[in-house]
Amino acid sequence: MTSRKHVDQESQSHEDPANKYPKPPFPKKPQEVPGTESAMDPQADHGEQSYRGKGRLVGKAAIITGGDSGIGKAVAIAFAREGADVLISYLDDVEERDAEDTIKYIEEAGRKAVQVKGDISAEQHCWKIVETAIKEFGKIDILVNNAAYQMSRETLQDIPAWEWEKTFAVNIHSMFYLCKAAEPHMPPGSSIINTTSVNAYEPNPTLLPYAATKAAIQNFTANLSQILLEQGKGIRVNAVAPGPIWTPLIPSTIPDHEHFGENTPFERPGQPVEVAPAYVFLASDEANYISGATLPVTGGRITI
Repeated sequence: MTSRKHVDQESQSHEDPANKYPKPPFPKKPQEVPGTESAMDPQADHGEQSYRGKGRLVGKAAIITGGDSGIGKAVAIAFAREGADVLISYLDDVEERDAEDTIKYIEEAGRKAVQVKGDISAEQHCWKIVETAIKEFGKIDILVNNAAYQMSRETLQDIPAWEWEKTFAVNIHSMFYLCKAAEPHMPPGSSIINTTSVNAYEPNPTLLPYAATKAAIQNFTANLSQILLEQGKGIRVNAVAPGPIWTPLIPSTIPDHEHFGENTPFERPGQPVEVAPAYVFLASDEANYISGATLPVTGGRITI
């Protein structure tokens, strides 16, 4: 005879994912760029209470850009609980509190945590991140290029030239700088994971510079994968394409963020914790035969 307890547990394991997290409309609470976790309503879930590691990344050392909040924070928590030491990079003082919170979770998982503050659009700073990782960890097994910049603009004429240039500098130039700096220190079996977006496939007309960089990341990922494999480096290069994910970037850059995520079949944005397992998989030996691929985590939005 099946017990009521067993039935309840089975029911919970089959919860409709569309109803697992809050759905819009959300309170309209705009923030200044780049935004902070504490000011978000509702609060985002990074897996602080739910993510359980299974030893997939034991002994590995990782760099995660934009690791203070959002997707980067969730990936940092997941990587640490899977056994990796983690360096997070973030931009400036306003993100200090979020970064320290991420560091706390990494250390609570029993792993070494390092934080580096500064602007990744500067090549010199990217070299500093890599040099710090080598000094602290002795190697780099995983590089997650995740940090990004975006602003919403209604027309082409609304986009200033400096914003176009900054978006490419943060989102794609830094990726080149970091990959170039890290590659000589990455042993065979290492993994580079780049964050692209559903906007590479279905661009939002108010995010022209951002969407263009995300399409560039798709090409960069596929091309670099071929280069490194053909050279026998043994380094896999893949990407994750998130859909609308509830992070501080949203209330700080999207004017109608109270409706964010309604345009998915799930009728809600994803939470950072729902994206993190894709990075864990691509970084792990379970993805040993996968390179040059993009894994969509889009809430059902189509990427073909």
